[in-house]
Amino acid sequence: MYLVSTPWWLRRFYPTLCWKMDTLEKHIYLTFDDGPHETVTPFVLDTLQQYNAKTTFFCIGNNVRKHKEIYSRILAEGHSVGNHTEHHMRGWKTRDYNYLKDISIAEQVIDSPLFRPPYGRIKRSQIKKLQDVESPMKIIMWSVLSGDFDTTISGENCLKNVLRHSKEGSIVVFHDSAKAWDRLQYALPKVLEHFSEKGFQFKALPYPVPLQGLGVV
Repeated sequence: MYLVSTPWWLRRFYPTLCWKMDTLEKHIYLTFDDGPHETVTPFVLDTLQQYNAKTTFFCIGNNVRKHKEIYSRILAEGHSVGNHTEHHMRGWKTRDYNYLKDISIAEQVIDSPLFRPPYGRIKRSQIKKLQDVESPMKIIMWSVLSGDFDTTISGENCLKNVLRHSKEGSIVVFHDSAKAWDRLQYALPKVLEHFSEKGFQFKALPYPVPLQGLGVV
């Protein structure tokens, strides 16, 4: 079970995390988790190029090490990147020391102040330790979950999830992974086409994320 649109009460429960960007401009922030992937990520990059779209890739350190050329392409084409741990760890099921160490290992190949916890699951103690340092990480969550990872839904349903819930400032989650491939390849081009026709632009999350983007808007 998962919520496609993040409810207000969850944002208030974790007010120091970034759930959406505070903007009145027609900007949408697409994000891609779990890559780079040898097939899916190049497809994503090729599709983004067609719409002059910039986005943010939350990468797994181990995958960056496997696909260095693809990771370099992400950066060269002007996209943002973020840390998604080295081994896609669940924060709720991992001791703080091991969790933070895994993030630190990923930092060796992912130079970014942005962090997204795998599965969106992170303990308050882990949040505190990531934020109470000299160079705190900006923990990025989302306002819209496409559901592309859900093998029980169709690409059409994945598309509906995004079209129905996205608006100015939305942070939308897709996955550049083999598991999401069937739904992503259908939904992503149509999302880009739909919102481009409505005058929206697709933006990468900035470094650093401005403070007004960190609220519970």
